[in-house]
Amino acid sequence: MNPAFSVVFLTTLLGAGQGLFLALFVVEGAVAAGLLSAPASGFYSCGSATAVILLGAGLLASFFHLGHPDRAWRAAAMWRTSWLSREVIVLPVFMVLVTVYGWMHWLGRPGTLTLGLLAAAVCVLLFVCTGMIYACIKFLQEWATPLTLVNFTLLGCASGVMLATALAAVRGEPNVAVLGQWAMLLTLAGMATRIASLRRNAALKPKSTLQSAIGIHHPKVVQKAQGFMGGSFNTREFFHGRGPGTLRMVKWLFIAAAFVLPVVLVKSGLGAGSSALLVLAFAMQFCGLVAERWFFFAQANHPQNLYYQTVS
Repeated sequence: MNPAFSVVFLTTLLGAGQGLFLALFVVEGAVAAGLLSAPASGFYSCGSATAVILLGAGLLASFFHLGHPDRAWRAAAMWRTSWLSREVIVLPVFMVLVTVYGWMHWLGRPGTLTLGLLAAAVCVLLFVCTGMIYACIKFLQEWATPLTLVNFTLLGCASGVMLATALAAVRGEPNVAVLGQWAMLLTLAGMATRIASLRRNAALKPKSTLQSAIGIHHPKVVQKAQGFMGGSFNTREFFHGRGPGTLRMVKWLFIAAAFVLPVVLVKSGLGAGSSALLVLAFAMQFCGLVAERWFFFAQANHPQNLYYQTVS
């Protein structure tokens, strides 16, 4: 597939915003249970505002891959059968809940834990909607696996908790070490499941062949041309045009930048008490996840590429 950077940023920004909110809610729940020290109330309101900004930026990015942005409202019309429509409905609901959650903390109102529980449930539902948009497409074998949903959730949570760690460190809040440990564990878990999906995809055998694509079952079918000299919607939208070497480079880049280096930076930042290293860890991981998401889309091999392989 040809990755649209609007969708790349949509999914990475949403994941970071969702993960950040979940980190805030878990901290508040742990504080209520007496397991963690209470941060300043501004930590929750500041974190919620940051999460809403990330979610809003992701929503804005989504408009750039629409042919007719003025008709975006119609995306919600097929909610009974479309995971995309469900995402379009759930996302603004989640944004409103996070906004109210942060506002209540800012004003010192009671009931934030109950509201946070509701928002956390909607957050999980949003992860499911986003992941299932791709996992439900059966003819794209690289996406049609439960690992797609697991990876979207774990990588979003990892980047969000990484951001919560940096935010707590910059503000001088307690629980930085605990948040950093959570961030490292989620990052390592995300690396394990992402490597599992890479290994699975490397072993896939295409269900379609060049023979089945054109309906001629001769054993020695070789394509010489696409049937036209220029490009088309098919060649622009369903194939990225990059060689295997580029894909290999991006794969190793995102493994290092999204998983390995952030863990090293967080461990070093916690040991040295350096908020700068923790901020750098989040920035590094987010850039790595942008590369990971580009690879996720680029690796998916649409069956139509069997027919549109070579330009004469």
